[in-house]
Parts: sequence; C-alpha cells; structure tokens
Amino acid sequence: MRTRASYEKYFRDALEIDFLKQSNPGERDTLDGILELIVDTCCANKPWILISGDKKPAEVVKSRFMKLNSSHIEYVLQCLSDNTTRIRNVNQYLLAILFNAPTTISPYYRSWVNNDMANGLV
Repeated sequence: MRTRASYEKYFRDALEIDFLKQSNPGERDTLDGILELIVDTCCANKPWILISGDKKPAEVVKSRFMKLNSSHIEYVLQCLSDNTTRIRNVNQYLLAILFNAPTTISPYYRSWVNNDMANGLV
C-alpha cells in the first residue's frame, strides 16, 4: 500500500494534476482516470505490460511513465479530443498514448504548426 501511495503522490505532483484540473475543469474525471491508470500500471506485479499489442518489460513502461510531465498529459487530452473513431478498449488506448507521448509530442505539434502555416492560419 505504501508503494501505491508513493506512486500516486509522485505522479500527482510530477504531472501537476491539480493544476490541470483547474485549467481543464471539464476533464477532471478523465485526469483522475489517467492518474489511476498510470499508478495501477506502475504498481502491477507483472513482468510485462501490453502496449499497442506488444509485450513491453514492466520496468521499461515504468521508466517511460516516470518521464511524463503535465505537457504530456495535455497532449493526451488533445489526442482524446481529436479522436473521432470509436475506442473499444480505452485503457489500452490511453496506455499507448501515455507510453508514446515522450517520443510523439514534438512531431505532433510540429505537424500541427506546419499545417496551420500552410493554410495561412499563422
């Protein structure tokens, strides 16, 4: 139980969950769910965690999650908002976005800016 509480405190602070809830009042439940999923994943007693259909070593997933910050969570919220297809397994979808966020956030925003510039919106 102590480990779970430690992870929850760490991620609540590192991801600035309380600030994000103030900035995104309509996303309070989603932010609580994201925090819960991250903590559950980090506390799992399994050697592997399934991400996008691939078995990833649990320590690799934990390490990647420890690199997340509030910008990554805002990116996740944006991805959820932009998605127009039906998500059959929300937890797996969120795990994939969270796991990939540190490596996909920059190209995502770069393509967004490039699109805006090409269309004369900037």
